[in-house]
Amino acid sequence: MATTSDEQAAGQHYLVCGIQDCRRNGQFYCNDCHQPMCEQCKDEHRKSPNNKNHDIVLYRQRKHQLPIEKCKLHPKKNIEIFCKECKTPLCLKCFLTEEHKGHEFDDLEEIYAKKYALWQGEFSKIQKYFLPTSEDLKTDIKEDVKEIKKIMESIRTSMKAEAESLKNLVDEVTSEKIEHTHTMEKSLLQMLKSQKTTYNDYMKYLGKMSDKFQEYLSTTNQKLLSSDILKIQSIPETSKPVPPVFTSCQFNRDDVDKLLGKLNDPNTEPKKRKIQSIEAVSIPMKFTEKQMEQSKEKSDMKQTLFLSSSVTKVREYNVPGVNNAFHVSVDKSDRLWVSDSLCNLVQTDLQGNLLQEIQTSGISEGYHTATQDGGLIYTDRDKKKIYRTTSDRKITEFLKTGDWEPLSVHSSHINGDILVGIKEAKVTRYSKTGKEIKNIQRDNQGQDLYQYPHYITENINGDICTSDFNKRAVVVVNKSGQHRFSYTCQGSGFRPYGICTDVLGHILVCDSVSKNVHLLDQDGGFLSIILSEQQGIEYPRGVCVDDENNLYVGQWHTNTVTGYKYLQ
Repeated sequence: MATTSDEQAAGQHYLVCGIQDCRRNGQFYCNDCHQPMCEQCKDEHRKSPNNKNHDIVLYRQRKHQLPIEKCKLHPKKNIEIFCKECKTPLCLKCFLTEEHKGHEFDDLEEIYAKKYALWQGEFSKIQKYFLPTSEDLKTDIKEDVKEIKKIMESIRTSMKAEAESLKNLVDEVTSEKIEHTHTMEKSLLQMLKSQKTTYNDYMKYLGKMSDKFQEYLSTTNQKLLSSDILKIQSIPETSKPVPPVFTSCQFNRDDVDKLLGKLNDPNTEPKKRKIQSIEAVSIPMKFTEKQMEQSKEKSDMKQTLFLSSSVTKVREYNVPGVNNAFHVSVDKSDRLWVSDSLCNLVQTDLQGNLLQEIQTSGISEGYHTATQDGGLIYTDRDKKKIYRTTSDRKITEFLKTGDWEPLSVHSSHINGDILVGIKEAKVTRYSKTGKEIKNIQRDNQGQDLYQYPHYITENINGDICTSDFNKRAVVVVNKSGQHRFSYTCQGSGFRPYGICTDVLGHILVCDSVSKNVHLLDQDGGFLSIILSEQQGIEYPRGVCVDDENNLYVGQWHTNTVTGYKYLQ
């Protein structure tokens, strides 16, 4: 369990009063007598003249008793006094020696209490500030990694597009120039063809002239004497074609680099990550005596936890449309959503009138949660989807969980985030718009946190409290996913079902083995069995607390939901 051995004994149902044979809930503590007390024994204790100045506080505000340590000089005596001048812890026998005569002394128990409070405060800082803040910074870095990868991929895409554009322009210009060579070649060949025709015609002319000469030179041809001498035409002149000259450009990498865009290093200094100041974080410290008394008075005026025997039934009614009540959630309009183990989910008012029915694939899990705006969010395991309903009863698909089966769901009253318990043993946080924020699966040692997180809720400090059936534990992590504690109870066994928290940070969880409802403090300390068979509880499965601090309990064997008043 999360509490220490001096705070509970095996099998007991609450912190037992330390006065004689009293077995009531010891919710108070006498710092002078170092023993827990119930409210009745506390009042009796103060009536005694010897005890009227005793410092009696709430148990969780107690001073821790000085550890027993024997004096080295007097082994039968306990060390109880601190010599301020010698800076040495002493027993009473050492205190009476001449060596310490006239010295100033302090109560070692007071020193221990102050040191304990100091170290507890530092430990609290680690748990409440340093670890969560560091985890938030890691989350920022993770988001920056995604952003950098996105930006660099965009730059690479732009580079490729620019290079492709340049290649297209080169191809286009090259194509035009090649086309021009074809035009020039055609013109030159046309000129040469014309010249060839000229010489062909001229050679035909010479052939004719040759025939005439042969005719005239014939000895029998009398025309030679009478004809004029024939004149041969000169050979026609033609021009030799002048081909174009290609002048190539010798490009290098620099020339190409100049044509393309540049990748420049950022010229701005990186901004330092914003770290939330420790002053902005509410960290509960160990109280001084005055602060404890003020806190007690304030607590007495505000809300105080009653003994389990003082829990009062305030209402009870049957819920139509369900066979049993495995999970209960209440919205601000005083209407309940109740689900059974047969996939039935119904909405009813506090008079038991049926308002709405939904069929889904959830069974014995906390698969629905009322939202702050009066709507509902619920899971569908088979479809691996999460749906949302609005106040006007319209149902819309909210998000898909991919290959993961959603078991449990809770809508945060702090920021509207959605917490989902996944069958494959993890918890996922989504924003209220459905964007995945964080997966919580393992602790700092790499060990699996969950096995079957079938109910889930959130505490007032942001802790995520999960009821894990297979792990037989209530597993609690802080808002950053750091494991804080696991509550496993003691005795014959523990099988947690429905879980919820209240305005004081208490954790209430159903146990199917003991058939009771356990009440824990914010740090997992067992306080009491708040509901049992004495209050008519036989098979508790679902619990929730409304805005008026009424506790609603649903059971396995009946469709009756019962409301109790346990805070005032």
